[in-house]
Amino acid sequence: MKRKIRKGDIVEVITGNFEDKGKRGEVIRVFSDTDRITVQGVSLRKKHLSQLRAQGRKVQAGIIEFEGPIHISNVMLVCPKCDEATRVGIQRDEDGEPKRVCKRCKALID
Repeated sequence: MKRKIRKGDIVEVITGNFEDKGKRGEVIRVFSDTDRITVQGVSLRKKHLSQLRAQGRKVQAGIIEFEGPIHISNVMLVCPKCDEATRVGIQRDEDGEPKRVCKRCKALID
């Protein structure tokens, strides 16, 4: 199934963690097999690392912060024209290629 949200899109979190609800960010990665995406600045997690030695170089110990994956149904795509979170439709152009369309303003997203 073709995904309506792709890497590089701006999305808005509509449900989930109360701290992340309403935030906007760019999609960093799409996991199509588990229907999850990572969004920049959303669902921040902390990981504690001890110092490692691998192949003659050292990895610094400390706490790293990274974005965790969230389910794709918890976000909506932000239309670049009307700047609103919107549903996405698929419309075929004159060449027969499918294009993404904003359901609010009918503008092409691709």
